[in-house]
Amino acid sequence: MMTRLLTGAALALVLTAPAMAQDADTVLATVGETEITLGHLIAMRERLPQQYQQLPDQALYDGMLEQLIQQQVLADAARADLSRANEIGLENEARAFLAGRVIDAAAAVTNTDAEIQAAYDAEYGATEPEPEFNASHILVETEAEAQALVAELEGGADFAELAREHSTGPSGPNGGELGWFGLGMMVPEFETAVVDLAPGDLGGPVQTSFGWHVIKLNETRQKAAPPLEEVRAELEQAVTTQKVDAAIAEITESAAIERMEVELDPALIRDTDLLE
Repeated sequence: MMTRLLTGAALALVLTAPAMAQDADTVLATVGETEITLGHLIAMRERLPQQYQQLPDQALYDGMLEQLIQQQVLADAARADLSRANEIGLENEARAFLAGRVIDAAAAVTNTDAEIQAAYDAEYGATEPEPEFNASHILVETEAEAQALVAELEGGADFAELAREHSTGPSGPNGGELGWFGLGMMVPEFETAVVDLAPGDLGGPVQTSFGWHVIKLNETRQKAAPPLEEVRAELEQAVTTQKVDAAIAEITESAAIERMEVELDPALIRDTDLLE
């Protein structure tokens, strides 16, 4: 952010002492005929990245003043030979800045607990508890291998040990454990087999595109809607977005907008020669 102050008589700078500054119009420096005021520094500090906001006030004051002086010097030099492209660019920058101010103002409105509760009810109020499953599996290449594993398990073999020894899937080293998953998270053939099991039951062999599975259902549970505090941050964002969208829609609806019927090749937006 901070750059060295340009030096030399060409700058025509007159620095004024800030000690008696009382308001935003207090002049801190001039570059030619342009005044740089305390208000300019206040507005600049407000938009600084967070890492700069933490700097001591004196460091911020000195650095921002020097930067604004240098920017004004360079801006004056640019205006001496401003192209049409630069003029249009300035118009777009001013438009974007002012539009951003309106959006920031709408987003800064504090969301009430009632608004957050209403957003929660709309998002989760009708949510029905959904089943979740905790299962393990042993994945092998052939049905014969899977049948042999089923026989061993029915004879009392340990599922986790067989998984570590025989499974070709990534869960093999973990004893075949897949953890918790809900409906729609597994391939249909596997999910159908799991849904038909009771906790502790074995299932399979079941064929999927990955191979042949021997399955053990460990547990089931019902997944309810998350508590409000757990999703408050996303609800805050959603409510704020709604307010911003509403503000934009209201202002846009009241504006006099006319879209011209012009036959235009969209590819012209790439023709920078038109700005010459």
